[in-house]
Amino acid sequence: MEWREGIPRWVQIADELEERVRDRRYPSGTRVPSVLQLMEEFGVASATAQKALSALRERGLTYTEPGLGSFVRAHPRE
Repeated sequence: MEWREGIPRWVQIADELEERVRDRRYPSGTRVPSVLQLMEEFGVASATAQKALSALRERGLTYTEPGLGSFVRAHPRE
């Protein structure tokens, strides 16, 4: 991923993950990558990865099951 200047990396990661949800690369009920997986994939710190996951939750795209991870909410029309 090429970083866009002037936009926080956590926002760019959240946008990328949202795109994956919306085009169903991550179908409903699918576990989204963990903080560690995002750190490895995007080469960012844990706080950046956590902020990106929090943004997905705030956007209403995911929910978190304590101890299990974050999962994609049901897509509209499913």
